[in-house]
Amino acid sequence: MQNDQDIDEASLVTLVEHFYAHVRQDAQLGPLFNAAIADWREHLQKLAAFWSSVMLTTGRYKGQPLPAHLRHQAKITPEMFTRWLALWEDSAAACLPPPHAAAVIAKAHRIASSLRMALFPSLPPRFGGPVQAAESPRL
Repeated sequence: MQNDQDIDEASLVTLVEHFYAHVRQDAQLGPLFNAAIADWREHLQKLAAFWSSVMLTTGRYKGQPLPAHLRHQAKITPEMFTRWLALWEDSAAACLPPPHAAAVIAKAHRIASSLRMALFPSLPPRFGGPVQAAESPRL
């Protein structure tokens, strides 16, 4: 969808919208996300700002991801992180050129590991998705 220029805001918006369209339909993740999100348009804007801040260091995101996830801790399972990453990898590969997909995938793995450790401190820090997935996204 994008040429070989640097990743930009528009490509991150496209990625976020593509990814969450799949999350909303996913049998494992959809029920949790659809119950938790009242206004998807607003949430997608917030997530685009998050990824803009993460990938482009724009500082547009002003939220706190951990407290937002802790509110739903009772319904989140460790396996959901693996599924979330698989959908993210597929979306990144579909929406971005390989170097950009690899970058957002690598960042997503680090974010998922941090959130998972915070939500499930008794589990080992590594899980599921191998790091090499970030180096060679599925096409």
